[in-house]
Amino acid sequence: MTLDSNLNQFFLIINGFIVLFMQAGFAFLEAGSVRSKNTTNILIKNTLDLFCGATVYWLVGYSFAFGGDDDNIKGRGDAFIGHDNFALSDLDENDYATWFFQFVFAATAATIVSGAIAERAEFMAYLIYSALITGFVYPVVTHWAWSKHGWLKVSQEDDDITYQDFAGSGVVHMVGGMLALTGAIAVGPRIGRFEDDDKTLRGHTVPMVSLGGFILFFGFLAFNGGSQASIAEDGDAATVALAIVNTILSGAGGAIMAMVIKRIATGFFTGHWSLLTTINGGLAGMVAICAGCNTVHPWAGFVIGLVAGLVFMTWSYLIEKLKIDDPLDAVAVHYGAGFWGVIAVTLFSKKDGVFYDWDEMAFKRLGWNLLGAIAISAWALFWGLAIFMSLKLLKILRVSRDIEIKGLDVPKHGEPAYPYSSYGDGWGESPPTVNGNHNGHGLTNRGGSYDVTVTTH
Repeated sequence: MTLDSNLNQFFLIINGFIVLFMQAGFAFLEAGSVRSKNTTNILIKNTLDLFCGATVYWLVGYSFAFGGDDDNIKGRGDAFIGHDNFALSDLDENDYATWFFQFVFAATAATIVSGAIAERAEFMAYLIYSALITGFVYPVVTHWAWSKHGWLKVSQEDDDITYQDFAGSGVVHMVGGMLALTGAIAVGPRIGRFEDDDKTLRGHTVPMVSLGGFILFFGFLAFNGGSQASIAEDGDAATVALAIVNTILSGAGGAIMAMVIKRIATGFFTGHWSLLTTINGGLAGMVAICAGCNTVHPWAGFVIGLVAGLVFMTWSYLIEKLKIDDPLDAVAVHYGAGFWGVIAVTLFSKKDGVFYDWDEMAFKRLGWNLLGAIAISAWALFWGLAIFMSLKLLKILRVSRDIEIKGLDVPKHGEPAYPYSSYGDGWGESPPTVNGNHNGHGLTNRGGSYDVTVTTH
């Protein structure tokens, strides 16, 4: 193995470590955005996105995404899905670093979904959909766009037309965002969410959301910069640096735009400067720049972020008006901003963007990326509806009303994140009981408010 190869693998591994740490960012962001009685539930889901996701991606996910890429012959049968290296069989050990880096991307796509259906989804339903996303739904899209055999990677009619998505605005974030949308629609809103004109079920700790946001901001630098996948070749370092600069600037544009729009919407002179909106706007900007962070000028990165902030706020408004309950605005941040990013790269690319070349080939590239965005949306929409509606028909998608009211932490996990008295909704100072028995899974009738028995599954 050459020194260059060692350097490239080390580069992938180190960036993979940082992207893996984004799971902690999602965990804090989601935990702070839910009510205290559901904290343990959301944290274990983020934990299992890592470990269950690793198992499934090892067994089949990587195979569907990149299996057979060692074969230099481009075959039509490989255009849709990979078919080799199951459980890493016959995979060259030099490709293990690539497996690790691609796995943490897959875990990110699955994690996006959990926030949209937080506080009311069954744990078993989570295990099922997470395995299917990490093992099949996401890897197939990865194969289309990033495998050398994928049909989106290179147009079958013109090898100069290729789908441009450097770090996954479409491949990762649109997939996760669309699946989040279908999940939120299928599971329905939380109890009380839209019963009043302005019923917002706020999370329980803003500092935890802020910590999660900063971890994600940090992680996005490796998410985008590491997507160069090598550091030893001429021009690699400059490309990585450009990607990092654009990630920061696009995040800045998104955060500022979202914050200002929120201020204006709540009354410019009397409204609020919202921290939560600013964080989500920053994330939206970083999502949007994923596709083109390696190929746009820094000023364009900032502009892409500004538009991403507007796109995020628009999607967030529409989702709420449609009475779709998305506690973390996952659809707006990931699908809305991701779609814009897939289009923006073909407009602003300094190599061959529409705003630079303005020729037939530039518009063909725009059209090919648009086709890719539509195909990715359709794929994720189909499988999202198939998965979540099937779970709903089997009556294993949503918890019972009693458990939802009391929270999922104790009935489902037996591990409250906080003292019972902080939970509200009838929890007392002591552990809950069923028929006077302290078993850690039932409910106590406190003052006649709730006299129910909880059955766990």
